[in-house]
Amino acid sequence: MKGVICAGLLAFALPAVAETIDGTLELRWGDPPPGSAEAARFEVTLVDAEGRRHAIDSESALRASDNLFRHSGRAVTVRSGEERTEGGALRAEAIVASEPAVPAGAVTGSQPWATLLCRFADVPVEPNPLAYFEELMSTSEGRLDHYWREVSYDKANIAGSAVFGWFTLPRERAYYVPDGGAADLVQLFNDCTGVADSTVDFSNFVGINTMYNADLDCCAWGGSLWAALDGPARTWYVTWEPPWGYADEAPLAHEMGHGFGLPHANNSDGDADPYDNPWDVMSGAWYNVVGDAPFGWQPKHISAWSRDHLGWIDAGRKLRITANGRYEGIVLDRASLAGSTNTQMIEVLLPGEPASHYYVIEARLKVPFYEAALAGNAVIIHEVRTTRTEPAWSVDADVPPADVSNNAGSMFVVGESWTAPNDAFQVDVVSQTPDGFIVDIRRGVDRLFTNGFD
Repeated sequence: MKGVICAGLLAFALPAVAETIDGTLELRWGDPPPGSAEAARFEVTLVDAEGRRHAIDSESALRASDNLFRHSGRAVTVRSGEERTEGGALRAEAIVASEPAVPAGAVTGSQPWATLLCRFADVPVEPNPLAYFEELMSTSEGRLDHYWREVSYDKANIAGSAVFGWFTLPRERAYYVPDGGAADLVQLFNDCTGVADSTVDFSNFVGINTMYNADLDCCAWGGSLWAALDGPARTWYVTWEPPWGYADEAPLAHEMGHGFGLPHANNSDGDADPYDNPWDVMSGAWYNVVGDAPFGWQPKHISAWSRDHLGWIDAGRKLRITANGRYEGIVLDRASLAGSTNTQMIEVLLPGEPASHYYVIEARLKVPFYEAALAGNAVIIHEVRTTRTEPAWSVDADVPPADVSNNAGSMFVVGESWTAPNDAFQVDVVSQTPDGFIVDIRRGVDRLFTNGFD
């Protein structure tokens, strides 16, 4: 038997009192299509042991944990204050993991997804045949199993994924997507998995792509969701995809990345658009991409920070600089190079700053297949603050920063330098190698050859 999760949000019925609630944390992101005037969405929900759902104000949730994204899909304790938002959501004061971290956020091994094709009761069209989705999820070059294997250095794959449908939902589209309102993602999930009930053994999967034959609300969605399907309740990776979300492969990879727990990336232009960093599929998924009909835009790789968030960069490939001094002749291989024996990610911690604020340096080269359309070969630097909605922002030497960071100011090449605010550290790109660059870094005061690696 399949179970369902409660669609109601308990937060709207509770009196305004301070609370401490144990439960499972769900994070979900909504992404409008390219060119839309709609803003990105980010939702935080706590599901308690009885399956009741508590909406949490996302801004307070980010402040309540030094890295909220490490808790996606995990058991946590949330302490809230008495004050709630106008919509009734809890304002979190503290979010603490209820269990020891495993490597928190790590996604390794086989991660099979069930892809369910669900049509609204009043919309008969089937935008693509089942075979299209089967090829989309396959291990052929350019397809999603191949993509996740390459991006993870073969640490993760989606082998064992399967496609089912088309199934007819029990209700018309307007029931799930009220005119001008938000899509009821929980009801969509319940009904899409429900109509697939007799066909799918969900115990064989960890993720569920729900594909619909008409637009949802503003967005395609991805993230985590707690439900009982062919076994005890647990957290699932989930996407909710309108037709534009699977007409091109890159947006689907983006939503699956949210399913794995990846937040958006951003650039440093200071606007509210999280889709203007073309160095990470979790930001501008449609910039600087390869086209591959009939699957459209292909997903570029994710940034070194995103890779590390999912546990894919080995400790031996990661260099942390924690003390002032000079660090010279660092061989920095391109982030996409499998089997590298050199550094592929540099973290620079800042004096006097919390552990949630640091910089990540990586090399990117235009190489086949997914990275072939990058803006150029360069060292890319991201400022990271894990307490903001998009933790990793690409830095830009141009003033003002470009609207889209595929500009020269965002790409540091041989002979160029970049200095962090307050002269915290400086990066010099010394030379290029066949697989990346050689860089020097000076952190803080110029203390010759101080060893601050760890």
